[in-house]
Amino acid sequence: MSGPISLEPGGAEQDTLALRLADVRPRRRRPRWALDDSTLAIRLPLRGPDEDAVSRLAADLADRIGPAVHPYEVAALLEAEGLTAGTIKERYGHPDLFSLAAALYERVPRTFPEPDRGPDPWRPDTVRCLLRGVLFALPGLAYLLTAPLWDAGAHASALIVAGLVSWAWGQALGHRAHLRMVAGRREAALTLLAGAPAGAVLATAAGAVSGGVGPVTLVVAAQSLYLAAAGVLLVLARERLLLAALTPLVAGAAVLPWWEPGEVARAGLPALALLATLAVTGRVLWSALGANPASGAAASGSAASGSAASGVVPPSPLRSLPYGLFGLAAGVLVLLEGRREPYAVIVLTVSMGPAEWLLYRYRGLSVAALRAAATPAGFLLRSAGILGLCLAAYLLPLWPAALLTGAAPDALLTLAAVLWTALLLQAFGAAWPSALVCLATAAGAGTVTLLDAPPGPGAALALSCGAAALCLTGCALWRLGRPAPHA
Repeated sequence: MSGPISLEPGGAEQDTLALRLADVRPRRRRPRWALDDSTLAIRLPLRGPDEDAVSRLAADLADRIGPAVHPYEVAALLEAEGLTAGTIKERYGHPDLFSLAAALYERVPRTFPEPDRGPDPWRPDTVRCLLRGVLFALPGLAYLLTAPLWDAGAHASALIVAGLVSWAWGQALGHRAHLRMVAGRREAALTLLAGAPAGAVLATAAGAVSGGVGPVTLVVAAQSLYLAAAGVLLVLARERLLLAALTPLVAGAAVLPWWEPGEVARAGLPALALLATLAVTGRVLWSALGANPASGAAASGSAASGSAASGVVPPSPLRSLPYGLFGLAAGVLVLLEGRREPYAVIVLTVSMGPAEWLLYRYRGLSVAALRAAATPAGFLLRSAGILGLCLAAYLLPLWPAALLTGAAPDALLTLAAVLWTALLLQAFGAAWPSALVCLATAAGAGTVTLLDAPPGPGAALALSCGAAALCLTGCALWRLGRPAPHA
């Protein structure tokens, strides 16, 4: 028994088995075309791929074959599954790995599943945001406690001027400290350590020039020191420590409806809260200065030496200028509203906590819209909807709050819209548009108020803030309605 020699793998000769019979009788004469009766040829049936087995394998691996963009990816998957060449030939009827991979690739339709969504990087800390709103309003209890000890009519101007300077300086210093936070917490602490006392001195001097030197200067200095220290704690995210430091102030104000604490307690409790705030601020700064010290820079070194040692060039102070100008303009606008409706200012101050929470939600929703949108126009529509949703969520609760305090809703709501949209633009680095619009609004409304010109202080504030809100909203849509700022 013998068979043909295999010349090439997969050739046609592998399908034929030839058997030569033993020559047991004499040969007979036969035509040349006749078959050799001593040889029996048996043609074997062709054996192709096992379609059922291949289909079962495709069904088992469909979720991993579908995303493949080339049969080679399927081949790598089969190798990872441990399929050997013998298994592929015997079980699936394919000559090699790549033949089976190509068959599976053609059999399974292409699918492109969305990647798993990670955690929201802009998820807000609800408790922290609400606490910050409360902390913005709690210092007002000091004025409530000390009201019988000073003449508001004679001394208010000095406190207002010092407050405006502190507000503007604090906004600029907070921005610069956040910029320095990139180089490390220690660099930010050095910036705050150098800038906060300077801001307190500047605000005290401005208040002294406005109200004259005298006992009121001590009150102005105390206010300036508190605002500087509180700004440091808020920048370094130490809100709970600030709340603890203000406990004497809260306790003193809580008993006023039932008990007259007397002059000593009225003056001592705010002073105790101030000393506690300064002590906590000093402790926090000391701790921050020891965190990740720059190589070669002593913990007591200056900001410049620390920056040089860490190899990071400090940003220009001009980058923080628009934030300071916005703080000044916002302070003037709030002051103009407070002249007419003092309780509206309290509502607006407390609302800064939810406003910050909504800024985080805007950024998180914008990232989700960026993933869902397929075209720039589609993202613009989604961005406009998100902006409108966040503005409505911020302004709608202020309407009943304004009615509850007896304030006119138009001026309060338009002012709140201006502040929120300006803060939104600042969060994306567009500080100059918000600063210039707010400065122009404050200048216009302030001029009408000083000159008592028509249409009157209240109407002028509402109209100017309404125009500014429309301008800032349009600027936000133009700048933030594109995918680039959110990528």
